[in-house]
Amino acid sequence: MNQELTKEIAQKLLEIKGEIRGVDLKTDAEFVIKEKGKEGLKKVEEELKELGYPIEYGKIETMNFYPGGLKALSLLAIKKTLNFSDEKIMEMGVIAPKISIIIKLFIKHFFPIRKFFFQESPKIWKEHWTTGEFIPVELDEEKKFAVARVKDFNLHPVYCTYLRGYFSTFTQITVGGREIICQETKCPFRGDEYHEYLIKWK
Repeated sequence: MNQELTKEIAQKLLEIKGEIRGVDLKTDAEFVIKEKGKEGLKKVEEELKELGYPIEYGKIETMNFYPGGLKALSLLAIKKTLNFSDEKIMEMGVIAPKISIIIKLFIKHFFPIRKFFFQESPKIWKEHWTTGEFIPVELDEEKKFAVARVKDFNLHPVYCTYLRGYFSTFTQITVGGREIICQETKCPFRGDEYHEYLIKWK
């Protein structure tokens, strides 16, 4: 599946199983308004309406579940309409955890890094998605890196880019505000069995 946006692609995305919390769509809208104002968001909504899958971001309920394909559709419509680069999509992922009410609920409690990574992180994924599984694989605090996988989840390559940013901030919160580098080392869209992310910090 390429990263263009057509009615056929939109239809395929909406056929993907699984649902996502409304908060993850609302963070898209907040980012667009910050970057391009309400007029920018209006253009995105018009593009989605033309595709036959309108999203009225202002009417989305934060904690309700919506078809998971809408997340990829939202990102692709934003990318196309506002001419966002992959780096900008990644930046959307960077900002999202900082304004997500679900993340804020988790981080208000103190957890040791290892416990947060191995025990709490999978719970956070399940709070956002009804499909897929976040699997913490390795954490080396001395060498300053972590490895995580996402299994049984194949949404769209644009979301892979978004997650690089998301996991960067997520790790930054966990290890204490340091510079983060996140790479997707395995991906089903490149023929791998699952997504795997290598996250390093300084």
